[in-house]
Amino acid sequence: MNMGVPQSYPHLDQMQPWNDRLHLLECLSIIEEAPNVKTFTFRSDNQNWFRYEPGQFMTFELPTQPEAVLRTYTLSSSPSRPFTIAVTVKAQEGSIGTRWMLDHLTPGVRLKAFGPLGDFSMRKHPGEKYLFISAGSGITPMMSMTRWMHDCAPQSDISFVTCARRPSDIIFRRELEYLTSCMPNLKLSFLIKEHEMGQLWTGIRGRLEAPKLPLLSPDFKDRTIFCCGPEGFMRDVRTMLEANGFDMAHYHQESFGPAAEPVLPMLDVISTEALESAATITFSMSGMEVPCMPGDTILKAARGAGIRIAAACESGLCGTCKVMKLSGKSEMDHNGGILDEEIDEGFVLACCTKPLGNVEIEA
Repeated sequence: MNMGVPQSYPHLDQMQPWNDRLHLLECLSIIEEAPNVKTFTFRSDNQNWFRYEPGQFMTFELPTQPEAVLRTYTLSSSPSRPFTIAVTVKAQEGSIGTRWMLDHLTPGVRLKAFGPLGDFSMRKHPGEKYLFISAGSGITPMMSMTRWMHDCAPQSDISFVTCARRPSDIIFRRELEYLTSCMPNLKLSFLIKEHEMGQLWTGIRGRLEAPKLPLLSPDFKDRTIFCCGPEGFMRDVRTMLEANGFDMAHYHQESFGPAAEPVLPMLDVISTEALESAATITFSMSGMEVPCMPGDTILKAARGAGIRIAAACESGLCGTCKVMKLSGKSEMDHNGGILDEEIDEGFVLACCTKPLGNVEIEA
């Protein structure tokens, strides 16, 4: 397969934005960033360009066996370079989807993907100065935002703090060090837990703790903070900031927890009175009418009836469970996983939408 320079590539103003309902992503290149960490760059299979905010995420359908899985990853690329997008992923112990990407995804492979979506972006939450705090692969949305500011606003004031177990685990280290030579107000701080034999390390060791924060970013209380990493790490950062009197209205964090285990309704113990108060969901493609108990979501009712609706985060964030509502009233409490124009078209997120009476869903 020839993955070299295309013989014909249109100018940007001759191209259409990528559409996740119509087009696939084609893996263009792979870069090994650190142990068990790789960057996968994709282009559209239809020569589209990509429109998104730095720091947003996408959900990928990965053809693992015995069945495909959905995985959500923040983008590490910048929309200032719109011909491609990239995700940088780290395979944790026991990983299925990410492990498949590292072991089997090669240039030329095409994947179905949804997005980009998300609210975790300095374009959504602008500030005069920023403090980026990350651990492990949580660095990816910070890198997307930093790359965007390098291209579009190189005078931006960024204090960039990232934590890793060892120096060799620091993702994007060389590029970040290069960016500090191009961006006069970018201050970089690496924290490691342990030192590797044979390598010189003059930086900071240990965990990110309250006494270290003013040393790393003396004016942190005046900055808009973005934090991403393991849940325990972000919890510790929140606690540290609150204890130091930081105004948490200027704090933003990103995480994708594992989806909750499906809970099937126990129809055999539901009372007749409860059933009478239930709404009816008609799934037009499945040809089924399913009762939905008050307070239950469309996704829960579908699962109880054995109707498959793809879902990843199950918190109204990733947008994977988007379905068309054909009729009826409902209420949706999402977290940015659906666009206003999609809502206007009639789409809802099944994981966070509750019927207000009988509804008809295209599923």
